[in-house]
Amino acid sequence: MPFAVPRLSGIDNYHTTAALTEALRALSHLDKKASKAAEACRHTQWYVSSALTPLAYRYITQVVLVGTRVVGRAFAEAYKQAAASSQYQRAQAKSGNGGGLSGRASLSSGMTLEEACKILNVKPPQGGKADMEEVMDRFKRLFDNNDPKKGGSFYLQSKILRARERIEAEVKPAMEKAAQEAEVKEGWNPKVYKDR
Repeated sequence: MPFAVPRLSGIDNYHTTAALTEALRALSHLDKKASKAAEACRHTQWYVSSALTPLAYRYITQVVLVGTRVVGRAFAEAYKQAAASSQYQRAQAKSGNGGGLSGRASLSSGMTLEEACKILNVKPPQGGKADMEEVMDRFKRLFDNNDPKKGGSFYLQSKILRARERIEAEVKPAMEKAAQEAEVKEGWNPKVYKDR
C-alpha cells in the first residue's frame, strides 16, 4: 500500500521526503506484525486458560487445605497455652501464693487485687473490709469518663469494670460472713407477710 508523502519546502526536501517514506514503511510493517502477534496471543490465551483451568482448581484447593491446617494448628497451640496457664494459676491458688480467696477471684477476673486498687485509686481491703461507697463512686466516675460515646476508650472501661468486680470478689465473703453473724446476734426473726 503506497503512502502519499506531502511535499515539504526547505533546503533538503529530497532527504526529508525519503526519511519520512522509510518511517511510514517501517510503521506499516510493524502494524502487520503487531496484528499477527495479537492474533497469536488470543489463540495462546484460549489454550492456556483451557489447559490451566483444572490446575487452577487444584492450586486453589491446595491453598485452602494448607491454610486450614495452619489455622487449625494455631488454634490448637493457643488452646494448649490457655490450658497450661489455667493449670498454673490453679496450682498457685492452691499452694497459697495466690492467697486463697485472692487466687479464686483473680482466676475469674484475670486481675490482681493490687492492680484493681491502682486502677480505681483506692486503698486495698484490710481484713476483707473496704469502703465500698468510695469504690463505687470512683468506679462510676471513671466508667462514665471513659464512655466511648464521649470519646473514651472501651478498653479502659472494661478494665475499670474488672477492677470493681475484683475488689467486690475480695470483699464479698467478708460481707456475707458479717451479715450471717449479725443475723445470729439478732436471733431468728422471720419476715412474715399477711395477706391483705
